[in-house]
Amino acid sequence: MSQANTKVQPLGSSFRDPSGFLFNRNGVLYRQVNHVYQEVYNHLMDSGLYQDLVGAGLLIPHHEAALNLAANKTAYRVIRPEPVTFISYPYEWCFSQLKHAAQTTLEIQKRALEFGMILKDSSAYNIQFQNGHPVLIDTLSFDIYQEGSPWEAYSQFCQHFIAPLSLMVYRDVRMGQLMRVYIDGIPLDLTSKLLPARSKLSLTLLMHIHLHATSQIRYAGKPVKTSRTVSKNGLMGLIDSLESSINRLRWSPKSTEWSNYYEEHTYTSEGLEHKRETVTNFLTETKPGIVWDLGANVGLFSRLASDMGIPIIAFDYDPGAVELNYKECISREEKNMLPLLIDLTNPSPSIGWQNQERTGLLERGPADTVMALALIHHLAISNNVPLDRMAGFFHRLSRWLIIEFIPKCDSQVQRLLLTRKDIFMDYNLDHFEGAFGEYFTIHKKQAIKDSNRCLYLMESK
Repeated sequence: MSQANTKVQPLGSSFRDPSGFLFNRNGVLYRQVNHVYQEVYNHLMDSGLYQDLVGAGLLIPHHEAALNLAANKTAYRVIRPEPVTFISYPYEWCFSQLKHAAQTTLEIQKRALEFGMILKDSSAYNIQFQNGHPVLIDTLSFDIYQEGSPWEAYSQFCQHFIAPLSLMVYRDVRMGQLMRVYIDGIPLDLTSKLLPARSKLSLTLLMHIHLHATSQIRYAGKPVKTSRTVSKNGLMGLIDSLESSINRLRWSPKSTEWSNYYEEHTYTSEGLEHKRETVTNFLTETKPGIVWDLGANVGLFSRLASDMGIPIIAFDYDPGAVELNYKECISREEKNMLPLLIDLTNPSPSIGWQNQERTGLLERGPADTVMALALIHHLAISNNVPLDRMAGFFHRLSRWLIIEFIPKCDSQVQRLLLTRKDIFMDYNLDHFEGAFGEYFTIHKKQAIKDSNRCLYLMESK
């Protein structure tokens, strides 16, 4: 291995599976397949399962690379997977994204059995959104199916998918954030305690959550009986039951704070069109490879980039807005936009083993261009974030910044001030330009028609 002397470390998220791991070499992502996984990998590639899943858009495609690129001598193969545009996590997904990820996992499981294979794990983190739909990114998630063996990933599926989805439906959609606390899936005993008694009227939830949790408690610490067998028909019945459980869980936004924002207020029709034109012109000028829209709401302005063929990550803190945006992406068959749930005042941190398994928002940047439209007055007035701290934050995130300033005289700022004392003496246009001028070169400033709002195009210094 001519390049073996170069020290290469597995990614912080890829160390648990002895079958192989991901690593970077010279800025390129590779996956090492270890000798211990040789038989299974060959079966995956030779059986036709890989081709079937890739053809159906269910598995990330890869190319086999030269073996001398391997990280160490345990390598059997080195593969180069198709890059994912943006890595996201289950606690950043809306309800329907998590549901679609669960349905994708079960569809892959059913197809795998047809080719004599089975998923050995069912982690939600193995799913990413690529080209507008969920796809499995862990090529080493499979094992050769042995007749009579149970599905060892059953409990993991329940913890990663059925538990958060049921809590989001029966309690509160915000309970999906528990996935941020329980990185290995929400414990079933906790889920059972949190769910209302009426959830037991659902036979599938009774079996996969409540009775499952009772069984886990009863047999905790006791020897596992290896003589238990499950027929293939029984396994398919389990998968069908899980699929039924997922399909019956439904949630739709009702009156969340910003899900109908543009329908209720803010711009005249002429002002809204002028804002669209200005943002489009700024995007055309910056020619970004990827855009982050912070405070994207339902994606009205995010779609300006998406329709131009630019990959865009549409962040918002409101679950209803993200849900509506994602459903619109599905109905329009959009491939360039990924709506995600992020609270900028408490963004996703780096968590997991050594705080490296799941990287924080800042570590996944910077973006070529960041859009912050109708956002900073919320950060300043509702969350007491000073303008200079905002400027430093946006400077870390992007090369180009398209940002909107909304003055105190605007009705939306006045609305925020109705319930609190105005202590924001520095929230004005001069202070805004001065604070951001420390970190950015202001290239353009455009007043929006029929309003007191201004759009800026800035470049990081």
